[in-house]
Amino acid sequence: MGSAAGKPIEVQVAGRTVRLSSPDKVYFPERGYTKRDVFEYYLAVGEGILRALRDRPTTLQRFPEGVDGEMFYQKRVPARGVPPWVRTARISFPSGRTAEELCPVDLAHVAWAAQLGTIVFHPWPVRAADVDSPDELRLDLDPQPGTDFADAVAVAGEVRALLDELGWVGFPKTSGGRGVHVYVRIRPQWTFTQVRRAAIAFAREVERRCALATTAWWKEERGRRVFIDYNQMARDRTIACAYSLRANRRATVSTPVTWDELPDVEPDDFDLRTVPVRFAKIGDPHAAIDDVAHDITPLLEWAERDERDGLGDMPYPPDHPKMPGEPKRVQPSRDRDRKVAR
Repeated sequence: MGSAAGKPIEVQVAGRTVRLSSPDKVYFPERGYTKRDVFEYYLAVGEGILRALRDRPTTLQRFPEGVDGEMFYQKRVPARGVPPWVRTARISFPSGRTAEELCPVDLAHVAWAAQLGTIVFHPWPVRAADVDSPDELRLDLDPQPGTDFADAVAVAGEVRALLDELGWVGFPKTSGGRGVHVYVRIRPQWTFTQVRRAAIAFAREVERRCALATTAWWKEERGRRVFIDYNQMARDRTIACAYSLRANRRATVSTPVTWDELPDVEPDDFDLRTVPVRFAKIGDPHAAIDDVAHDITPLLEWAERDERDGLGDMPYPPDHPKMPGEPKRVQPSRDRDRKVAR
């Protein structure tokens, strides 16, 4: 297999030597893109993806045999074969267990991960300096069956309007699929529980203003709407970062865009080949994302108001332990108590 996939090569990246094995191995069969193409893609958008990953514990979604092969999530840096310069950060899972995750500090870390067969990068919304206090509020607009990217863009317009009212700056990107992500830098002084609570409050406010948006956790209650996935702010939940490739046949990219561009873009146009050209031409639309960190106190006040009005916490992801104040984790159509109450 080694000779068929090409001889290993050594590449200088950020002052480090990174060995790229099997460079000719095909990773995206439909497009013919190789492991080397993936490696070189990440170097080409280096400044952008480093802005998204720098100092963040990062889960690696690896496809050592390409997108049609076996996939696994690497949450712990391998025990062997790790260069001495690779940085890690210790993170805690909801279970209480811990792990040393890759924590990129320069582009060599990204290149080394690509050498491992990483196609998708999933950074935590925290920095190594304080792994329990998110500095990034992530709003994930997820079109449900019967809706599409245009619907997600419409909901994103309401998100932008609400951010404007708060005096906040949000940074949109395509998900690499049909969704839209909006990131907001926040001060790293609240817990995951508090930031998730703030995300729920923000999502509920968007839902009140936009009939196309929903915060319903249960799929049977979402209908043909765009789900604002507040649980992306739960501990150990991550999203493909800006400039990350996605593991689909087209090799699309989760691509930062400007608010003005968003209504007119076609997500499939952003891929392994086109995004480096775009990046070289216009730079990074998220270049200013670290300039201002916002105070989420207004959202926590909205959460308190909602709770007084009978809108408390929402269900956590199924892999989380039961949380204080969390409602029952049972599908409404299977909830016997709810059926009796009716």
